Order: sequence, then C-alpha cells, then structure tokens
Amino acid sequence: MPRYRLRHTTRYRYTEPATLSRNEARLTPRTLSYQRVEDIRLEVLPTPEYQSQYLDAFGNVVSLFNVNAPHDTLDVTMHAWITTLPRPEPPVGKMTWEECRDRLAQEHYAQSQGALPFLQDSTFIRRCQALADWLAPCLTPGRDLVEMADALNRRIFEEFTYDPSFSTLETTSLEVIQHKRGVCQDYAHLAIAALRSVGLAARYVSGYLETAPPPGQPRLIGSDASHAWFSVLIPEWGWLALDPTNGTRASEQHPVLSWGRDYADVAPLKGVVTGGGMQTLEVEVDVIPEDEVAALGL
Repeated sequence: MPRYRLRHTTRYRYTEPATLSRNEARLTPRTLSYQRVEDIRLEVLPTPEYQSQYLDAFGNVVSLFNVNAPHDTLDVTMHAWITTLPRPEPPVGKMTWEECRDRLAQEHYAQSQGALPFLQDSTFIRRCQALADWLAPCLTPGRDLVEMADALNRRIFEEFTYDPSFSTLETTSLEVIQHKRGVCQDYAHLAIAALRSVGLAARYVSGYLETAPPPGQPRLIGSDASHAWFSVLIPEWGWLALDPTNGTRASEQHPVLSWGRDYADVAPLKGVVTGGGMQTLEVEVDVIPEDEVAALGL
C-alpha cells in the first residue's frame, strides 16, 4: 500500500508584465476506491484576487483563480499525500470485444454504463477506418475483451519508440502510426482513437508514475514527470486502465489525477492573460515514496 508525497509545480515567466490572468487548474488528485488523497493544497503566487472550485462533467475538481495585478511570473504548485491500493482484477471470459461493441451500439445501454462521451470524436480524437484497420490484428473473432485490450497495450509498447522530440499537441494518431514514435500522450490518444473507431469506449487518464533514480544515484528533486494512459470500459464491471508507454496495466505506482475524453479535458493548467510579451513554461514534478521524504527534507 504505497504512500506518496506529490508535488507538481507549473511556472510561467513573462518578458513583460502580465495582467488579468484567468486560469483553471485540474491539479486535485481524484479520490477513488483504490486511491486516498490527504492534505491536498494548491498554492498560487502571486496570490489570486479570486478563487473557487467546481466539478466538471467527468467528476474532476477544477480550481479557478484570477490574478489581476501586474506580474512577471505565475507559480502554481499542488501538494498532496496519496495512498494507492491494489486495483481490482478485471473479469476474463466475461465478454468478447464483439459483444461489447454490439451492446454499446445501443444508446440506452451505453448511457447506462456512462459510456456515451467516450465513444465519440473529441478534440484530439478522430475515429476513422484506417485506425480500425490498424487495430485489426488485435481483434481476432471471439477474443475476450480484456485480452484484446492487453494485446493492444503490448503492441504499442513493443512497436513504438518513445521520442519526446517527435510530437506536439497537433500530432495525429495516424502520424504516430506512420512514424512509430511518440510519448505517453500520443500512445494514450492512439489507443483511445483505435478503440473508439471499432465502437468501444475508451477514456484518457492523466496522473503520475513512480520512478526510481539510476542505481547509485540520488533522487533529483523536480525530475519526475506527469504521465498519461488510457482506460477501456468493461461493461457492468468498470474501467480497465492500461499504460502503453510501459506495456503494463496501471497499478499502485500510477497515482491518478483526472480523466476525460482526451488531453483537452484534463490539461493541468490552462488560461488566458493580458500582456506578458513572450512566455516560457517550466514544470517540476515529484512523486516521492513516504520512506524517502524525510531524507530529502520535504
């Protein structure tokens, strides 16, 4: 039952004074049956003139804040303690992928399973026959739905090269297939787009991944990163989360931040600002096991 200290800092630097900054942050980790959240705190500097919270359509906590006074930096830091528990094992042999597809094609059934938003196109997801064709090797007739999802996850992990220099937010799943490279966000979008292209429900999950420093090296503060994976709906059971970047199912080492149809629904921080000139962005993330926190002075 791992317990982690999370810290996620986003820092904007402006070349000219910025004013009237309007922002929304999705930086509150979700409380789930397999995840307990304690001592959550969001720090914003300069101090906002206005702050509030609401739940979005997917149950994520959204923090709104405005900074009206002139400023040349904006720092937003989330602090939290998270305890993660083992996730339930999905039922193998319960349903084939074709049975799932056919059931979800019935709108009333899809609605009863909370699947409708996760079957359609969204900001970064475009269904198409080319993606369905790409998925076809995983779709052997009569194959169990869970086995098919595991096979898709392994295929991306085995066939694609992790390359942070390759993609941007505008990179499409077809381009990722063509070049066989990308990052966690690309892999999650590809899996989601392919699954939706054959009538299955899939969603985007943002969060973190526990990492370890190289053997003999100290842990570097701020050197972790946010992470992304996908979940596929197993009707009448729940959502099976898979991490194609690492070829595994999501586990106790995957603290969950938020989920939605794609990255556009879960961006950790977005907003608008007046002025500011050119801006630079810095992000620092720490996912620190409880037994290492004291030694790091945190």
